Amino acid sequence: MKTHSIALIPGDGIGRDVTAAAWTVLETVAKHSGFALTGTELPWSCRFFKETGRMMPEDGIETLRRFDAILLGAVGWPTEVPDSVSLHGLLLPIRKAFVQYANIRPHRLLPGVRGPLRAESFDILCIRENTEGEYSGAGGRVHQGTLDEVAVETSIFTRAGVERILRFGFEQARARRGRLASITKSNAQKYSMVFWDEITRKLAADYPDVDVTSYHVDALAARMIMDPQSLDVVVASNLFGDILTDIGAAIQGGLGYAASANINPDRSAPSMFEPVHGSAPDIAHLGIANPIAAIWSGAMMLEHLGEKDAAGRVMNAIEATTARGVGTTAGKDRTDAITSAVVAALT
Repeated sequence: MKTHSIALIPGDGIGRDVTAAAWTVLETVAKHSGFALTGTELPWSCRFFKETGRMMPEDGIETLRRFDAILLGAVGWPTEVPDSVSLHGLLLPIRKAFVQYANIRPHRLLPGVRGPLRAESFDILCIRENTEGEYSGAGGRVHQGTLDEVAVETSIFTRAGVERILRFGFEQARARRGRLASITKSNAQKYSMVFWDEITRKLAADYPDVDVTSYHVDALAARMIMDPQSLDVVVASNLFGDILTDIGAAIQGGLGYAASANINPDRSAPSMFEPVHGSAPDIAHLGIANPIAAIWSGAMMLEHLGEKDAAGRVMNAIEATTARGVGTTAGKDRTDAITSAVVAALT
């Protein structure tokens, strides 16, 4: 029997609840699908930071390297640890160390879920560059606390980085409905975004079967709200992709349904899967967190691991659950009730 070794990082707040829920579903589908999952829980979190001064141990990256994949809950507790510390101490180092340059986020309405738009038939796959761009961390501050203080944040766009994420987007579009939206702001950012547009045009010649359109990010944001059915695959830089996928989460009914995958496409290191939502400390003790985004992220993990039939079974179970009205209204159903409903739909 094939066995997949998974690193579990529940993190903070509701991350613990939704990771446990997703793992219950994943173990269940594995038992009925002829493979095994072994999970190793790692306590890395803001609590870990308060105890040790680090979000993860010094050898954390090497610890993770031996796993087949990483399932992350949610990280952050702003009243205890600044987000700039928690983010740069755990999530971003993992993405960069393992070259998880493709962040994938699907946006569509599940059966029974009502979004804020009149449109219901959209199916958008957002591909966000995940390791450089505006989140490179290059820059600094001088003369802090004085009237002469200066802060500089430098975006880094490399030809290799831009070309590989665009090519990944083209491949996804080719496998879906053949339409790619490339997102920039080249009318205002005349170096990095003109560079991105130029590489988009260059690569388009290699994909004559893909209909590619370049949009300014503000225009694409409006299109996601006004005409989401017109979009198929969207590829964007780190910052633009981050913002646009929050719009995607909103139009699909909220962050409780927003799944994501941080992919290392050449599989030279583990990929990481996580719900988009945060740790929500205000409801962490109530047992009402919606685990569907975490379960959906788990399905994406199974597909990446080659267990496509099992991934499809999980997605079918999620859809059967929401079609019954379970997990479709924030706070109505408890986490364990939603989890049980998904498990029941699997068997």
